Amino acid sequence: MSALGDDDFVDDEHRRRTPGQRAGDAAEELIATRLAAAGWTILGRNVRVGRGELDIVAVDPGPPPGLAVVEVRWRRDRGFGLPEETVDWRKRRHVRLAALALIERGLPGGRALPALPLRFDLIVVEPPLRAGGEPRIRHHRNAVEG
Repeated sequence: MSALGDDDFVDDEHRRRTPGQRAGDAAEELIATRLAAAGWTILGRNVRVGRGELDIVAVDPGPPPGLAVVEVRWRRDRGFGLPEETVDWRKRRHVRLAALALIERGLPGGRALPALPLRFDLIVVEPPLRAGGEPRIRHHRNAVEG
């Protein structure tokens, strides 16, 4: 008899999500919705590229227009620092490598990427300061140098 549970043989997309993961999923949904409402074209969400995953790949209409790889970070509180501080050198490297693979391979399904300058944005989401308020959102363009 194995000590592994039934979930150990289910792929990541079908595993049960923790409350923190569900909050992160909701933050990504909020950001994708807001970007689209601002005129951005969402090309993909949770885009798997090799071993990496990019939260959002989108076209920012600008000016100037650009292809943006967006990393979304959610934090419930600042007990361990700002959400921006969680994007360390390992995460930056991961995003760069995944973006390079995306450029080489294109989007899933063989869709080509638009010929636009590429940049890496970081968008952080924190809970509202007051109950019933709006989440706090900060958008850092060109956050990951490359």
